[in-house]
Amino acid sequence: MIGAPDAGADPADGAERLAAISRMPKLALVIDDLGQHAARDARVLALPGPVAMAILPDSRHATKLAERANAAGKTVMLHLPMAPAGGPYAWQPQLEQTELIRRLHSALAKVPHASGVNNHMGSQMTDQPQPMASLMGELQQRHLFFLDSRTNARTVAAATAQRIGLASLSRDIFLDDDPSPAAVTAQFRTAVRLARKQGSVVIIGHPYPSTLALLEQELPRLRAQGIDWVDIGQMIATRGNRATVAHGTLGVYR
Repeated sequence: MIGAPDAGADPADGAERLAAISRMPKLALVIDDLGQHAARDARVLALPGPVAMAILPDSRHATKLAERANAAGKTVMLHLPMAPAGGPYAWQPQLEQTELIRRLHSALAKVPHASGVNNHMGSQMTDQPQPMASLMGELQQRHLFFLDSRTNARTVAAATAQRIGLASLSRDIFLDDDPSPAAVTAQFRTAVRLARKQGSVVIIGHPYPSTLALLEQELPRLRAQGIDWVDIGQMIATRGNRATVAHGTLGVYR
């Protein structure tokens, strides 16, 4: 966080410091699958910076955690289940549009204060144009953003959001597909390198013990490494709804 300048500080020094920070590569962090395990949720909540907390609507602690996260100034997200995920809130290919929208509304009611949505699983849904168009239209009406977790190489979710001008992002790095400590460490280092290469990186992790241990150790060191950890809203502004090279051409999602 940027503190207030000292009373006797030279304003030019403060301006230079802010300018230097603005030029730093940006990193945004989302932790998925929250609401299921109170102790791990608490560790995520205790992380010192702008972590976004993606909460499953059908989890035991969903509503209480969303309230606590909002009170702590964290970004609250609905982690919307999509096929192959099941359950009462899951978007599945056989469902009518009216039922999909009803499930979205019910899920948002379970996760109060959500300012955005990302997909939980979703490899059987995010490549389907009509459901994704319905989802993005609903989110736009509610002034919510969308983060494409990119669990499907054929996803059209981010492209659909981009076409209607919905505030949106795509995930660059999963920290913990392999949750072993060595693999998580390697993925975090890859994320930092990618931030330096392309100017920004969006990371998704999960509340695994190995992931939380690494984040507790490494996040406080980011600024010293020349990386600016920002919230999702600032990352959306930084990217301006444009795709990175890995996800599109000339800023347009493939």
